Amino acid sequence: METKKPTREEAWELFRKYNKSESLTKHALAVEGVMRYMARKYGKDEEKWGIVGLVHDLDYEMYPDQHCKKTEEILRSEGWPKEYIRAVVSHGWGIVTDVKPESLMERTLYAVDELTGLVVTSALVRPSRSVLDMKAKSVKKKWKDKRFAAGVNRSVIEKGAEMLGVELTDLITDTIMGMREVAEEIGLKGNPAVPEEK
Repeated sequence: METKKPTREEAWELFRKYNKSESLTKHALAVEGVMRYMARKYGKDEEKWGIVGLVHDLDYEMYPDQHCKKTEEILRSEGWPKEYIRAVVSHGWGIVTDVKPESLMERTLYAVDELTGLVVTSALVRPSRSVLDMKAKSVKKKWKDKRFAAGVNRSVIEKGAEMLGVELTDLITDTIMGMREVAEEIGLKGNPAVPEEK
């Protein structure tokens, strides 16, 4: 089958075919938002990066025990380009796959995937319940409390920042900025007018 670049619409339809969960859908949109933001920052193909972010957990709801491997099968059968497939598979490096993130797009996805989860949880405990008025220091405060968002693998985020050669604070800031662009879709627009607790 000939590979063609998928459109955002095709990627979204495919994602919805395999995912019905609201939380996974919001996560996919959050990662897409951050990937688009990062692509612009690095002067890369925003559409491609966004699509990779959108489908990175394509198989997670229906095939959690075959995570990444099933996505690879699905995307191959859909005739997706190798570059997209490899990027998606590499985000599970060291956890469910042995495909190491190498390109800038792959390293970025690896670094921001877990981090979006921590940003979401940090935003939801704020008075405003919003990412629109949130700063990296709010996330950093929660970082040290291992019971907070216990499911978030902090060592993956640290490794990702290292692979990108960026400071953790800067990576958190970029992730927040990317998520602000999709705040409404991911339910984190909140009410930024609410004063922050001192």
